[in-house]
Amino acid sequence: MPRRRDPYACPVCGTRAEPKRTWQLVSPFPDAQGRVTVTVMGSFECPNCGHKWRTAISKIKVGASGVEVESGGRRVTRQERPEERRGEVIEIDIDEE
Repeated sequence: MPRRRDPYACPVCGTRAEPKRTWQLVSPFPDAQGRVTVTVMGSFECPNCGHKWRTAISKIKVGASGVEVESGGRRVTRQERPEERRGEVIEIDIDEE
């Protein structure tokens, strides 16, 4: 699997920079597993050479099956178990007089 480059590193000189601005892009359609993808984008300017670039900082996939976060080439997945999704069960006896 190819390594992804650091989104905070300048593509010209490799100096690490902080984003000047961030925003979120929400996918209008879910993926094959029914998850909605939210991509966090960033606008950068290199303090060393002045190069400006935009890149995806992280991606979050949210759905009924769980949550997957991808940031800096690492992927973390949390699957929900059915017992976690269930709420409290309240029984009502309607035959009471």
